[in-house]
Amino acid sequence: MTGRAWGVLFVLCGAIFLEGIDVAMLNVALPAIRDDLDLSTGTLQWVMSAYVLGYGGFMLLGGRAADLFGRRRMFVLWLVVFLLFSGLGGLATEGWMLIVARFVTGVAAAFMTPAGLSIITTGFPEGPQRDKALLVYAGTAAGGFSIGLVVGGLLSAIDWRWVFFAPVILSLGILLATLALIPASPRPDRTGQGVDLAGAVTVTAGILLLVFGVERATHVAAAWTVGTVGTALLLFLAFAVIERASSSPLVRPGIFRSGSLVRANVAGLLFAAGFFGFQFIVVLYLQELRGWSSLQTSFALIVIGVDAVLSPLLTPKLVARFGHARVIFGGLLVASLSYALFLPLGADWTYAAMFPGLLLLGVAFSLVYGPLTIVATDGVAEEEQGVAGGLLYTSFQFGAALGLSAVTAVNITATDGASPAALLDGYRAALVVPLAAALIAAAVSASGLRTRRARADSAPVGSPGAGPERSDAPGGIEQPAGLGS
Repeated sequence: MTGRAWGVLFVLCGAIFLEGIDVAMLNVALPAIRDDLDLSTGTLQWVMSAYVLGYGGFMLLGGRAADLFGRRRMFVLWLVVFLLFSGLGGLATEGWMLIVARFVTGVAAAFMTPAGLSIITTGFPEGPQRDKALLVYAGTAAGGFSIGLVVGGLLSAIDWRWVFFAPVILSLGILLATLALIPASPRPDRTGQGVDLAGAVTVTAGILLLVFGVERATHVAAAWTVGTVGTALLLFLAFAVIERASSSPLVRPGIFRSGSLVRANVAGLLFAAGFFGFQFIVVLYLQELRGWSSLQTSFALIVIGVDAVLSPLLTPKLVARFGHARVIFGGLLVASLSYALFLPLGADWTYAAMFPGLLLLGVAFSLVYGPLTIVATDGVAEEEQGVAGGLLYTSFQFGAALGLSAVTAVNITATDGASPAALLDGYRAALVVPLAAALIAAAVSASGLRTRRARADSAPVGSPGAGPERSDAPGGIEQPAGLGS
C-alpha cells in the first residue's frame, strides 16, 4: 500500500478505535455516574440504551447517506457531531441531558461508521490489499474496546466526566488528520437517484422500535413487547413494499440475493448476541457475586483484547490458507468452546480457571469479526458499499441488543432469591444463551462451506471457480481505488 493509503487507513482506524473506546469506557463508569447524578436504575439503563437505539436505528440510513452524499463528507460532518455531543455528555447535570447526549452520539456513530468502512472498501482494490486493511481495521476496533475497559476504570476513578471529555480530545485529533490525509472528492453523481424518504422513514422507525422493544423486554409486560415488535415488523413489511416500487430504493432488494452477504449478516447478528451477552453476565458475576471493583473487572476482561494483535497478524495468514468461510466457521466453533468452558461456573473460581475461556473468546473474535466484514462487502458494487456496511453494523448492533435482553431475561427467570447460590444459578442459566447463539451462527456459516465446495466441484477445470481463489465473495467484482469518495 502507498503512504497515502496507509494514512487514510490510520485515520479510519482512529475513528473505529474512538467508537470502541467510547462504549467501553462508559460501561465501567456507570456506577460513578449513578452516584454523582443520583440516577435510578431505570434511568441509568437508558444512558446505555439511548446510544444503542441511536446507533442501531440510524445505521442503515447512515450507510445510504454515505453512498449518496459522499463518504468523506458524511464522515467529517458526523465526526464533528460526535465530538460536540460527547462533550455535552460530560457537562450533563441531569439524567435526561446525559440520555439525549448519548442518543445523538449514537446517531452520529451510525452515520460515521459505515462512511468510514465504505471509504476502505472503495479505496482499496478487492483482494489481499482490502483484506489486510479490513483486518487491521477490525483489530483496531477490538483494541479500542479492550483498552476502553481499563481507561474507563482509571478515568472514572478520577472523575466520570473525563469518560466523555477524553473522546472529545481524540475526536479532534482524528478530525484534523481526516482533513489533512483523506482527500476531498467531487459530490457523487446522483442523477436519477432520488432520496427514498418514505423508505428511510419506515425502515428507521422499524429498526428503532425493534431495538427499543428488545431493549425493554425484561422491564415491561410481555403484551407491550409483542405490540412493539409487531408494529416494527409491520413497518418492515411497508418498507419492503416501498423498496420494490421505488426507482431509487434505500436498499436495493437484489442485494439480498447474495448468499454470502445474508450469511455474514445473520452470523454477525448471532455472534454479537453471544459476545455481548456473555460479557454482561461475566461482569455481573465478578462484581455482584465476587465483589470485584470495576477496575479489577476491566483488567480481568482485557485478555479478550488479544484479538487486537491477532486480527492483523494471524488472521490474514489463516484467510490466505483456508479462505474466509472456513476461518469464520472455525472462529465460531472456538467461541462456542469458550462459552462452554464457562457453563460449570463456580462461586469461587480463580482467575486462572476463567483465563482459558476469556482468551479463547479473544481468539474467536479475531477469526470472526474481520472476515465477516470482508465477506459482507465483497462483490458489492461501489455505489452500494455504504449500504452493505450499514447492513452489517445494524446486524451487529441489533444482535448486541438481542443478546443483552435474552441473557437478562434468562438470568432474572432463573434467579430465585438473593443468595450467592441463587445468583450463581441465574448466571449459569444465562450463559447457555451465548453458547446457543454461537452454535447456531456456526450452523449458518457451515452452509457457506457447502455452497463454496459445490461451486468449486461443478466448475470446469481451468475455470475461475475451479481454483482455490477468493470464492467467498458472491461476484468477485473488482472495484477501482477511490480514496476519499
